[in-house]
Amino acid sequence: MITLSPAAVQEVKRLVAQQPTPNVALRLGVKGGGCSGFSYQVGLDDPTPKQYDQLFEQDGVKVLVDAKSHLYLDGTTMDYKSDMMGGGFEFQNPLAKKSCGCGH
Repeated sequence: MITLSPAAVQEVKRLVAQQPTPNVALRLGVKGGGCSGFSYQVGLDDPTPKQYDQLFEQDGVKVLVDAKSHLYLDGTTMDYKSDMMGGGFEFQNPLAKKSCGCGH
C-alpha cells in the first residue's frame, strides 16, 4: 500500500482540478536512472487501471501503480513540501537502501 500525507492529497486535488478533464488518477512509478539507481515517476493518468496496475484510493484521490513499481513502492508515504524555492513531492520509502541528496 502507498500512503499520501494530507498535504500530498491536497496538492494532488489542486492539480486534478486544473485539468480539462477532472476525472484523472495519480500515477506513481519508478524507473531506472537517477543518482541512486532509480527515480520516482509522478503524473496524472486515465483512472482506468491497465493490466497489472494496482489501484488505491485515499481521501478521494485515485492512485495507480504498475505491478513492477509496486514492488519498490510498497509501504511508501508520499508527502508534499513547500518552501521558498517552490514545492515538490517527497517520498519516504522504507524499501530504499540509499537516496540522493538532490531530491530527485
